[in-house]
Amino acid sequence: MANKRSDETNIRKLTKIGKKSVGLTLPIELVRELKWKERQRVTVKRIKGGLQIRDYRSKK
Repeated sequence: MANKRSDETNIRKLTKIGKKSVGLTLPIELVRELKWKERQRVTVKRIKGGLQIRDYRSKK
């Protein structure tokens, strides 16, 4: 697979999962930086202009 241009590396597509859900892949570099693991619980919150995804255990 060809390398993506650096300005395109964080562009992602939403993928339909079943009838009522949509999935989003995250760049592996960000997941490793955050030390997140497979099947880890996260919270998703609607904020002005987008979404906020945080570790479920984070106090902030």
